Order: sequence, then structure tokens, then C-alpha cells
Amino acid sequence: MPHINDFTGKRVHMIGIGGSSMNGLALMLKQRGVIVSGSDSSESYTTRALKEQGIRVSIGHYEKNVPGADLIIYSAAISTENPERAEAARLGIPQMERAELLGQLMEGYRHAINVCGTHGKTTTTSMIAAVLLDAGIDPTVHIGGQLDCIGGSTRVGSHETFVVEACEFNASFHQFHPTIAVVTNIEEDHLDFYKDLDDICRAFGKFFSLLPEDGCCIGNGDDPEVLREMEKLTCETQTFGFGENNNWRPMNLTYDDHGCASFDAAKDGKTVAHISLHVPGEFNVMHALSTVAACVKVGAAPDAIADALARFAPPHRRFEHTGTVCGVELYTDYGHNPAEMASALENASKQPHGRLFAVMQPHTYSRVKTLFDGYIHCCDLADEILITDIFAAREKDPGDIHSTMLVDAIKKTGKSVHYTPTFDACEKFLRANWQPGDLVITMSCGNIHLLNAQIQAHGDEYSF
Repeated sequence: MPHINDFTGKRVHMIGIGGSSMNGLALMLKQRGVIVSGSDSSESYTTRALKEQGIRVSIGHYEKNVPGADLIIYSAAISTENPERAEAARLGIPQMERAELLGQLMEGYRHAINVCGTHGKTTTTSMIAAVLLDAGIDPTVHIGGQLDCIGGSTRVGSHETFVVEACEFNASFHQFHPTIAVVTNIEEDHLDFYKDLDDICRAFGKFFSLLPEDGCCIGNGDDPEVLREMEKLTCETQTFGFGENNNWRPMNLTYDDHGCASFDAAKDGKTVAHISLHVPGEFNVMHALSTVAACVKVGAAPDAIADALARFAPPHRRFEHTGTVCGVELYTDYGHNPAEMASALENASKQPHGRLFAVMQPHTYSRVKTLFDGYIHCCDLADEILITDIFAAREKDPGDIHSTMLVDAIKKTGKSVHYTPTFDACEKFLRANWQPGDLVITMSCGNIHLLNAQIQAHGDEYSF
């Protein structure tokens, strides 16, 4: 099995290099002295940024991109039928999946903080990274989003602390080497890969078992599935949440007019730090609690943690305010399963607004089918719901699921819902119906954020 340490000065070719994880890994490899090239199916801001860093990126997957490479890195979405993987196999060039590479990169760190969970991973990982950076701990970071304080999705720091988002899709996190696991929640998702919730729990349990005896698992104590798996561990465990049985709890909790929380982060009843957040919502209270726990564990000073959290700005596409058009506030959020969308709308509902417009871009056919009932009510807080066509991502249309099925199901609940298949259809409806003071939030991990960019580019005077 190849190891990335053996490829300094050699060429590594990355298939799917523009992806949220892959583009950051490409930059990390370049900093380690690896000659990096890559390909992606379409041009994006990430592929352009990589080119600006001197990395050769080809748009489209072609056999001609492979000869001369010493190692192929591919993401889980790239099948063996991909022409570049097939050509690499024909030429006998070794291949490595993205998660295996990430696991190799974190080997040898004293503290390898792995943030896992069905949702909340990116924000929590970003919080921990931002706090440790401000606290002078100089972390190496890899997240699945763009965080301004580290200048992107990765940062190479000292060989002491590695902060990484540990994704359960395809059981990727089983390739990692955690010393501290932070667990946001365990719920149903990725049911195209997992059989059911029990199967997902087993996968998380196997990940927890990778912790060493002197490691620590910091888990959501309000989540029964997390607790059940943590109880099997022999290493140190800490819980966080609102329930009285948790080690870490938010005491004296209050919210301001925008839904931003202030509270005392208390461990076993003793206040450790007073936290004031400038990001809204109950979920961010949980993210902040786990961040305090993890950062205290690696030696950050409580005052430094509090100061950093007060300044924390979330990664892009995590309840991100993108602009104002016609007096309407535009937000976008990466949420793509029902729980994440409901959370984003909870945050949106706490902002000053007239009517609340939710634009949902369903993500992958398999997710819509397996979580269909959850999608029906995830936008209940919205006054108007717009649903685009399903974003296929890595999948092919099976022909048995369509966005109009969601529209019909939601309509039966009495909600005002509209099938707006394209960005133009969405924008046309919004401009015909919004009023100054309204709020629009677009939601998906597909390309729905580009709708915000389109609306803002057209400006106040645009009409269809």
C-alpha cells in the first residue's frame, strides 16, 4: 500500500480536484513538496484558485491526463469506470482514495481532533480551528468548507495538533487516526450506503474504537445514539448538551434579538468561560460547547477560547448572508438533509423579516427517497417554499423520484409551495412576490448558492 510520505518530489494526480476536500488536500500536498496535478468535471472558483497556485488542472476527465503520474488520488464519488482511473489501472499506477490520504496526513500528531456527526461537522470543525488559531496553538486544519480565518479549507501548522472534519459517507472516517473525537449527533443519512440507523451507529462505533486508550470522546449527551456508542468505550468520555446529566452545559443562557446566544460554559457545574456568540441558533450553542470542551482538552486558555468564539465568523455557505436586493435579505445555507434545513430555517426565522421564502434544492435522488417524509415538514417555518429540480451530484436519475412529488406532498399539509425547477424560475417567482423587508434563504450542498449570485448580479432593477 503506497504512503504519501514516499511521494515528495513526485507527481500526484488528483481526480475530482475541485471538490471541497480535494482542493484543500491538493494545497497541503503542494506544501509538502509534492508535484500536484488534477482534473475536474467542470470549472469552478476552486479550480481557478488551484491554477493560481501553480497547480495544473484539466477540465474534463481524459486518459491523456494520467501518463507520467506516480500516484492517483480519487474521491469517493469517482468510480473505477472513470477514464482516468481506468487508464491508471492499465498503466499500473497506484491509486489511493481521498480518505486514506487524509488519514495518512494526520498520522503522528499528538492531538488529532476529528469532528464527526450527521450534521454540524463543518461549523464545529471551523469553530475549533479558529479558536486554536487565536489561542496560539498553530493547528493544521482540514475542513469541508471555506473558512476566511485560515484562507480556505486547509491550513498547515505545527506537527502538534490536527483538526479535521471526519465524514461518515462511505465510512471514510474509518481511515483516520483520531486522538480526540467530537460527535455532534448520529441520525439517518447516506442511506444509499448504509442500510439503516443501526448500520450508521455501528459505523460510528467502529470509528470511536479507533481512539487510543489515552484518547477522549466528546459527544452530544442529548443524543441517545451517541450515548449508546460512547458507553462502549474504555477511553475518557465527556458529554455536552442541555440535559442535566451532561458534563458540559450552557448555564444562564440568553438570546439577543438576532437569536445569538450568551451563556456560561460550565463543566460539572463549574463555570469555565462566559461565551457570547455572534452566530445565531440553538445548534451553535451546541457547537460552541463542544468547541470549549475540545479546546480545553488540548490546553487552550478559557479566556482565549471565549474571545475567539466572540469573533467567530462561520464558513461560507453556513447561514451566510450574501447580500440585499430590493430591500430583501438574501441568505444561503449548505444544509441538505431535512434536519439541517430545519435548523437553517430556525436561524432565518430569528432574523428581522417580513415573509420568509425558503428555496430548497433537493440533493441526490437516493437522499430524497430515503428521507422523503422528513423533507415534507423541514420547511414548515417558511411562508413560501420553492423547490427546484433534484441536484443529481454523483447519481443518475433512477426515474422513480421527482421534485414534483415533494411539492405535492407538502401541498397536502396546507403550506404554500411551488415547483420552480430552474434558477430563472426561482428568481422570477421571488421578484414577482417579495417585498422589502422579506428574507430569502437558499438551501443545499449542490449549487443553489449560485442563485444568490445570479439575483445579486441582476440587481434591484431587473425584470423578466
